[in-house]
Amino acid sequence: MAKTYYNPDDLRKFGKITEWSEELGAKFFDYYEKVFEEGALSAREKSLIALAVSHVVKCPYCIDAYTKDGLQKGITKEEMMEAVHTGAAIESGATLVHGVQMMNKYDKLSM
Repeated sequence: MAKTYYNPDDLRKFGKITEWSEELGAKFFDYYEKVFEEGALSAREKSLIALAVSHVVKCPYCIDAYTKDGLQKGITKEEMMEAVHTGAAIESGATLVHGVQMMNKYDKLSM
């Protein structure tokens, strides 16, 4: 296997973040667990959202975790890819809409 900056084994160590800051780590994990409980959105829907966001924030650990989670929740590869494209479209749009700032600045400076 090719070496990468991210070690897939580190994902299993995520829970250890509480060792260096027990109070804050525990609060994070309490919050995290609460967020992913069934609610107005199903756990399946939340998994798809998490997968899309994982790609947007470019977290390989999250991509691994929510691909696996999605498979366990019966999410198809087509649904996963559509979620990824949805995230990509939002990320691209967010980049492009900032072009309006550039256009405004250009117009102001070139007067």
